Amino acid sequence: MLSSFFRLHEHQTTVKKEILAGLTTFSTMAYILAVNPGILSSTGMDFQALITATALAAAIGTLVMALYARLPIGVAPGMGLNAFFAYTVVAGMGYSWQFALTAVFLVGIIFIALSLFRIREAIINSIPENLKHAISVGIGLLIALIGMANAGIIETGMRHAGNGHLEGVVLKMGNITSAGPLIALTGLIVSAVLLYRRVNAALLIGILAATIAGIPFGLTHLPAGGRLVSLPPTLAPIAFKLQFDKIFTMDMVLILFTLLMVNLFDTVGTLVGLCNKAGLLDSQGRLPRAKQALLADAVGTTAAGLLGTSVVTAYVESASGIAAGGRTGLTSLTVAVMFLLALFFAPVFAMIPQAATAPALIIVGMLMMGAVTKIDFNDVTEAIPAFLAIVMMPYSYSIAEGIVFGMLSYVLLKVLTGQYRVISPVMYVLAALFVVALVMS
Repeated sequence: MLSSFFRLHEHQTTVKKEILAGLTTFSTMAYILAVNPGILSSTGMDFQALITATALAAAIGTLVMALYARLPIGVAPGMGLNAFFAYTVVAGMGYSWQFALTAVFLVGIIFIALSLFRIREAIINSIPENLKHAISVGIGLLIALIGMANAGIIETGMRHAGNGHLEGVVLKMGNITSAGPLIALTGLIVSAVLLYRRVNAALLIGILAATIAGIPFGLTHLPAGGRLVSLPPTLAPIAFKLQFDKIFTMDMVLILFTLLMVNLFDTVGTLVGLCNKAGLLDSQGRLPRAKQALLADAVGTTAAGLLGTSVVTAYVESASGIAAGGRTGLTSLTVAVMFLLALFFAPVFAMIPQAATAPALIIVGMLMMGAVTKIDFNDVTEAIPAFLAIVMMPYSYSIAEGIVFGMLSYVLLKVLTGQYRVISPVMYVLAALFVVALVMS
């Protein structure tokens, strides 16, 4: 039944391979169960309730991706979007977290409408072929950077000098002999050797090896008292706490516009890049079942607003499961089930340190670089937009920013060189929206 529903034979995969891929994807996404509550609880929301909300929102969105879109992509509350919720809407603008949840709920409803009318699908199909390959490469570089930063192999950020200016470097080598980099490199070597030997669970085994290696270093913390199972925390403090009295304000318009733009292109870029890597794009470079895939994060975001967490998006970490052989919705079904199990086995999943998931992210980044060979670098009007899309993703730490630079430069160069006819109407509209967003930011 599973084989026929998910068309495993058609995608040249097996139940075992798909489940292992799902476990690999989940292991690289599981950090969100701790990180998301940590960020959102700064607004005054209940930390324990946020764990449950995060897991349920991820499970709901990923189930839609698994059973409706049947793509091997996990969905969960997005990094960056949760920071916007906590540090801009609540801390910066002074609104309550209930108001911010209302914005999340409304964004979900808008996304459902845009997905049903295929507006988001039209955006995906309007992206030129070279830019699609560039998005895949850029995501690969970003994933590798995230993995290295999580492990401490690379240190990111700049510090403020006393005169108000920035000093230091954006990136520098971390302390390579410290615990995080050492266990990450251990997992990297294990995974690489197993990949060479064509072991399907190579990335997952690498994560487990790094987790075990982290015990003597004190990075892998065994559950207190040996307790592995616990009941899920209640949602009561944060669920269904919407606040509609201030929705007809300019601030709400700005908040919704920001959430829509960032999430739209994060999700679009992630879906295109991951499906390109998985070989799931059709002969015209189009995403199969795009409407269904986009509805997954739309439904997940709507549920997130009601449950009490931030905007849901497709996760670039799904590339780890794709690299492990995941090709169908059975991979994402496994991820969804694991998020539900995580509600009861949170102490077990909390054992995996971020440094242990770094090897999978680094290897996935390397694998996604392969798409660079498909980019036409002979035509400068194709090469520069592709290059900007690639480098701006790791430089800005944002998939959406890379897409903005790539698309805007593509439209400008084509128009200024008299090639305006090759640009689709949707691309012109997107370029105009990007300019508006930049002016308003």
